[in-house]
Amino acid sequence: MSRGDHRPVESFYHLWDVPIGSQACQGTACFAARHLNPQRWSGAVSGGQRIYCLGKCYMAPAAATEDSRPLMEVHAPRAVVLERLAEGGARPLAAYSAGGGYGALELTLRRPPAETIRDVEVSRLRGRGGAGFPTGRKWRAVFDQPADEKFLVANADEGDPGAYIDRFILEEDPHCLIEAMAIAGFAVGARRGYIYLRKEYPTAQTVLLEALSEARQGGILGDRVLGHPYSFDIQLVMGQGSYVCGEETALLNSIEGKRPEVRTRPPYPAQAGLFGRPTLVNNVETLANIPWIVRHGAEAYAALGFSNSRGTKVVSLNSLFRRPGLYEVEFGVPLRHIVETLGGGLRTGAITGVMIGGPLAGLLPPEHFETPFGFEELRAVGAAVGHGGIIAFDEHTSIPELVQHVFRFGAYESCGKCTPCRAGSREVERMFERVLGSRQVAREERGAWEDTVAALRWTSLCGHGTGLAEFAESLMRHYREEITACFA
Repeated sequence: MSRGDHRPVESFYHLWDVPIGSQACQGTACFAARHLNPQRWSGAVSGGQRIYCLGKCYMAPAAATEDSRPLMEVHAPRAVVLERLAEGGARPLAAYSAGGGYGALELTLRRPPAETIRDVEVSRLRGRGGAGFPTGRKWRAVFDQPADEKFLVANADEGDPGAYIDRFILEEDPHCLIEAMAIAGFAVGARRGYIYLRKEYPTAQTVLLEALSEARQGGILGDRVLGHPYSFDIQLVMGQGSYVCGEETALLNSIEGKRPEVRTRPPYPAQAGLFGRPTLVNNVETLANIPWIVRHGAEAYAALGFSNSRGTKVVSLNSLFRRPGLYEVEFGVPLRHIVETLGGGLRTGAITGVMIGGPLAGLLPPEHFETPFGFEELRAVGAAVGHGGIIAFDEHTSIPELVQHVFRFGAYESCGKCTPCRAGSREVERMFERVLGSRQVAREERGAWEDTVAALRWTSLCGHGTGLAEFAESLMRHYREEITACFA
């Protein structure tokens, strides 16, 4: 197909034919830390191409040319996701196998698929990509579909600025993902898998290609997986720069080579996903729990955590903390423990709030730091577990500045399919540009702000628009004086 034939698809992406070279990041974690390196931040926002997260939020403001390894610590009764990462990682197949890697896959292949489905259900694992949907229910839905072909997709489009756990699983523990995908594929009846990787992670691309090659050479992928009568292989697909491709139906369109707009649902991917076939879509951290559950038992996993949030979660702390890095915690720990004990508080001044779960999530003030870290508990106070990124803000960022930044991001990344998101996010961005210019806008514009937020909440097609609404609602709830002061 000629290049011209791709033009409608190309135009959707920000990084089509743009290499990740020396760009600086302007994601939310880098925005929060812009005062730590004003020159770099100025270069990021004045450059021609926006980069919204390089997965280096622990060293923000970040640039593609610099890197380091963050702290990685386990503060849960048992290490699940970080069991190898906290010890330095296990990138080569030999290192992964030496620690018992692929033993869970071997066990899975000797059992009926329904037993593995049951284990995932009993574990009470919930999706770690944002919505927190029960993983076992997803697996069961695909398993129950009568079809001669099914697919499995690992969502490695870790686009939430502030989160970087998937990046390090991919770069330092890639065989954990491969093993988990083979287990999931066997359980639901899929023989082909895809990893959809964001372009902003070029090292992960190199590592994954090498790991996939090792797995094929080792008889782990391909015909007769580990000598059993089951065939399964995985293809790596590179994204080209689009936050909305983290939404599972947009991601499926992208893999198919279509313009990656969000699909209306139903049907859901479990019914008609990739190429119209039943498809299981899980994000990387969700899948990274699977080998542990198979090895140690669903009941052992469900014994961790509290209430309806079971197991552990890796949180990613940004560079304003004294101890930025990755921390595996048990669900139920107070948010204050994460912020003040693990993170050590801020090194840059007094904390004004934390954003949990990405830029399309709520901002929580310090008076809510006793909230237990759990799906329903954070939702009740206007926040979300999301992908586990925790971005702290200090007095260097005002509420109007944060609103303008988030809606600038939201408008740029909107797929444009629904009017509230396409037009409303841009109007809010411009409204707060006026606020920052004069410190106030006309009183009647407050009604337009509230109406736009309501429209985003109730009429957006996907979580991009509703997430923008949730962010705005949290500010109106917790920072009402700052928002009210924006309107004359």
